[in-house]
Amino acid sequence: MIRFSLVALAALLCLGSVAAAAPVVSPMASSAPAGWSPQDEEIVKEFKKYFRKYKDPDARTEAVLALLGAETAGVVEVLVPVLGDKEPEVRRAAARVLASFETRPPVDALIARMEKEKKEPVRLGLLEAMRAGKYTALGEPVVEALEDRGWAVRRMAVLALAAGGDPAVVPVIAPLGGDEEPAVRCAVLDSLAALGADGAATLGAALINDETWQVRASAIAALGKVRRTSSIPILIERYKVEEGRLQVDAADSLTKLTGKAYGMRIELWERFWNSYSDRYEIPTDEEMKKLEEARAKANQKYSIQNASNFVGVETPSRSILFVIDVSGSMEDLVVDREQFQEGAYPSWARMDIVKTELARTIEGLEPYVKFGIISFATGTKRWKKKLVPANVVNKSSALDFVKKLEPLGGNSKLDLPLGGLGAGPDLSAGKTNTYGALAQALGIEDGKSRAPKSGSKEQYTVEVDTVFFLSDGRPTFGKYIETREILDRITEGNLLRKVVLHTIAIGNFDKGFMRSLAVKNGGVFVDLGK
Repeated sequence: MIRFSLVALAALLCLGSVAAAAPVVSPMASSAPAGWSPQDEEIVKEFKKYFRKYKDPDARTEAVLALLGAETAGVVEVLVPVLGDKEPEVRRAAARVLASFETRPPVDALIARMEKEKKEPVRLGLLEAMRAGKYTALGEPVVEALEDRGWAVRRMAVLALAAGGDPAVVPVIAPLGGDEEPAVRCAVLDSLAALGADGAATLGAALINDETWQVRASAIAALGKVRRTSSIPILIERYKVEEGRLQVDAADSLTKLTGKAYGMRIELWERFWNSYSDRYEIPTDEEMKKLEEARAKANQKYSIQNASNFVGVETPSRSILFVIDVSGSMEDLVVDREQFQEGAYPSWARMDIVKTELARTIEGLEPYVKFGIISFATGTKRWKKKLVPANVVNKSSALDFVKKLEPLGGNSKLDLPLGGLGAGPDLSAGKTNTYGALAQALGIEDGKSRAPKSGSKEQYTVEVDTVFFLSDGRPTFGKYIETREILDRITEGNLLRKVVLHTIAIGNFDKGFMRSLAVKNGGVFVDLGK
């Protein structure tokens, strides 16, 4: 673990004049309680009086959110204990309020509480609020959190310091690039790159051979974002030893560096660099804009090689998980049949179309690809506990599993009792548990979005790096049902995992959620039609 010297701490404190001059969250922020009103103190007083009487999580959440807009240190006093509440919805509401201050006094109170707080869940909540609020001049208490015994606290301290966009924090967070925990190394790389710091290129070069693939992914991305000529040969060499998805990441970063659209043609990248390495200059931002159109056309020419393909989405990944909706509505027939005429499907039922496409993809997987399948409705079912190689035996087993997939609790089975064919279907089994399926696919233990406590057995360094998620409807069951809540929780949980999430929609529901889920998680959205 990286341990800070007093010199490093003093460096930040000496920069306090720079940081303190920055706004907290907006030009309105100041050291005076500009937004304070007597009503702020009144609502805090009422909260203290009634909050403990509320037992229902929804009522407790609503009570916490009643403090939004109150610009007083009293809000910090009453909400910091709530950051340790057993209900995640209540905790998140408290963090949301603590991230909403527009004046300095409550922010300073937040920092003061960080100095005194010893409980890890509460320290994490405080740091999450600081990060979400993009507060600056966080000072000694947050810098000291960089030395915390818990890696989750160290990681969140890095993110909180960087979120304000102040370049003065760069020399303070950069040493944690050598932290023993992969998640912390990723946070430093991502933060330095977001700040546009030269150190991102230096650290990226140092960590591009890291044993953890998520760290290598962050290093590759950092080299592409902070554009330096020295990064070109590093990325070319990394491309040559990587496999699967990270090869595409390396090619993308090379394109961002140079504007060249050689895609996955490594021989062209090598030829380019051998020819121009002694005199090449990184294009300006203006020049890069002019190259975008040509790049788009050339990317079609230099397509992904040795890629797997599911419903038109190509991936070079060698660790793929297919998550397939088998809720009751999957027995419905498609409406836009012209779109499916060329598929030679056994019927117009959504389930038959999906099963056919998945079977074709499985048949085409190369032996070096590892894959898995999860089917879901109200509950989830795994084909295998772990990803397995796509050899002939495993593919035969997977095809049998896919062949047996049927919509659960569908309406077509309602008339079975009337015909003397036994008990009716369990309609409750055919709901759509979107969150549960995605949480299982990403390995989010108990659906928690917050980073696990130190020593937790949760494995965020998951084996899978690419997920295909196919569904035909809105979520109707599970821990979270609101699409915005699912989007936020899954995206937050995936920050640690860095899994690419492709989404495929079929049916006539609102598909904006599926599109956002893919965009926010580095994937591609496909609309198969109604």
